[in-house]
Amino acid sequence: MSEGLDDILAEQLAVIFCGINPGVTAAAQGHHFAGRGNRFWRTLHLAGFTSEEVRPENDRTILQYQCGLTAVVERPTARADQLSAHEFIAAAADFEQKIERYAPRFVAFLGKAAYCALSGQRDIAWGLQPKTFGNASVWILPNPSGRNRAFTLDQLVGAYRQLYLATGEQPHP
Repeated sequence: MSEGLDDILAEQLAVIFCGINPGVTAAAQGHHFAGRGNRFWRTLHLAGFTSEEVRPENDRTILQYQCGLTAVVERPTARADQLSAHEFIAAAADFEQKIERYAPRFVAFLGKAAYCALSGQRDIAWGLQPKTFGNASVWILPNPSGRNRAFTLDQLVGAYRQLYLATGEQPHP
């Protein structure tokens, strides 16, 4: 990515986790989900995706677990609501091409906002979606941001575990 937070992607992954955009702390540190209150790495581990809780500075190790990381909009902000609808629209075609190029089985949007903007839908349920995006199955997960207090850690883990089970990946020791 152009502003200090590179995608962590490889072809044919089980899941590409897709954030709305980088947080200011993550972009400044150059590592995904580096904000002190962000629950992404803990949730991923507790849901079964990783054998241990990955530290943000080791974010590239997520590829070992058949997972990748990207964001719809590259511009870092302190809060996702600082993005305009125009920024999502401007990013849509390139983002879909990226998903097509890397061909994951699932693209998991972290929060409903980005997928709503990309799909033009307003009413979206959590979990597996009826339509694909970039030829990948779409899964909507709660955003693990520390600002998202609508979901407890247990609720996040439960939602992410459903996706983990759907991938059919083998459990990690």
